[in-house]
Amino acid sequence: MEAVRRWRTDWRYPTTLLCIYGFFSTVKPLEPFLILYLTGPDKNLTTEQVNNQIFPVWTYSYLSVLVPVFLLTDWLRYKPVVVFQCVTLFITTAMILWLKSVPAMQAMQFFYGVVTASEVAYFSYIYSVVDLKRYRKATSYSRSVQLLGYTVGSVLGQLLVSFELMSFNNILMLTLALTAVALLVSCLLPMPRQSMFFHRRRTGQKIATGGTKRHVYGTGDATEHTSRAKVSLEKMRDEKVEKEEAEDEATPGPDEKGPKAEALEESVGAESCSQVLLQLWRDFLQCYSSRQLLYWSVWWAMATCGYNQTANYVQVLWEHVQPSQNFSIYNGGVEAVSNLLGAATAYGIGFTEVRWDQWGELALGGFSGLGAAALFLMTFTGNIWVCYSGYVIFKCLYMLLITIAMYQIAADLSMERYALVFGANNFGALALQTIITSVVVDSGGLGLGIIPQFTIYASYFSLIAVVFSLRGLFTIWRMQRSNKSHESAPPVKQQPPDSEEHRF
Repeated sequence: MEAVRRWRTDWRYPTTLLCIYGFFSTVKPLEPFLILYLTGPDKNLTTEQVNNQIFPVWTYSYLSVLVPVFLLTDWLRYKPVVVFQCVTLFITTAMILWLKSVPAMQAMQFFYGVVTASEVAYFSYIYSVVDLKRYRKATSYSRSVQLLGYTVGSVLGQLLVSFELMSFNNILMLTLALTAVALLVSCLLPMPRQSMFFHRRRTGQKIATGGTKRHVYGTGDATEHTSRAKVSLEKMRDEKVEKEEAEDEATPGPDEKGPKAEALEESVGAESCSQVLLQLWRDFLQCYSSRQLLYWSVWWAMATCGYNQTANYVQVLWEHVQPSQNFSIYNGGVEAVSNLLGAATAYGIGFTEVRWDQWGELALGGFSGLGAAALFLMTFTGNIWVCYSGYVIFKCLYMLLITIAMYQIAADLSMERYALVFGANNFGALALQTIITSVVVDSGGLGLGIIPQFTIYASYFSLIAVVFSLRGLFTIWRMQRSNKSHESAPPVKQQPPDSEEHRF
């Protein structure tokens, strides 16, 4: 029993449970074949109904519940929202299995929007139950196991469909069983005693905000960078881990809290919700006062909007290029390959030595242009394998660039401010996506077919490429001119680190 007690108080216990939950909740064998299932004899819906009436509901639902779920997640301390996400996922899968009409499928998409918005609880939970020095490992495990779940689901679905081992309805029954396992595991997660905003502890807050105290009270802006901009977020966290592990290897787990720790706990939510919201607003203004962070965030929002639209409707494009009645489709295999290559690309970027503060914006523009070319190729080709290849290239490019953006934005932000910026950027992406969906896709708007839709998406990424390429060229020219002026100037006085030339 002593060994069990120690295991339950160790940081590995909640991390293991969360990873098990993340795996079983993301194994969805039918997801790559959802269009085929909805338009097949089981549901007998038309492609136009799915494309223009059913799928747009997810965007509207996601946008409408994102902010309330974000605040409730922190206020309820994560675990209840994790359990709620799994219950809602179970309901969504059951609705796909047993309901057939267009209104029923629209309700299913609404619930799935709630599931997607609740993912913030999964990604935030681990930070409330492990120590700061364990953040990197815990984050790596929880995100990697999600990728593993998506990949296993795609491969499993491809095998089951290609070899006709299960019908679509039986695949959904299997998914319900896997979701039930995830629900059971979510109930076993230990309840956190703190959260980022509403239930903070004074000791934890010192650790979390120590690196940005100078931004709150100093004259520099919230995301100033010097030469450290070349260092990835992972390496910075590695240095923290090495220093803290040298101090104390036997750190108590989340449940080992003495009376002194309890006395230090500060329940912000008990004081005033308005104070928390006011502080969030001040942090929001402080973070986005950095023009460089603002540029990266604008790209994040615009690119994520375009990526989500592409990923949501790419199955409709594949069905248009090569109808499934005439071809053995390989959607699951393509999703698995794109996930693995995208993860490898994102992982490899952490080992590159590039001055992203100088070359980053040009990289955003150039690689966005390649993504636009891949989308144009997907749109106008008549070969399904070319279309598949274009999607894999597009997804890998997006994973590469979003990883660079995350590194650059997170480098000098505390965990609380990074969560705020992350949420704000995703909200901006959803707002743009809602506008595009309501105008371009929704039957209440233009209700365009899939080829005009993807032509617009490709043109959209072309616009991103032009804007950020021009901005990147201007940044390089300005930095080179600044370097020349520094070389010609007499070395009388060293330039302060918060000057305009060294910002971010």
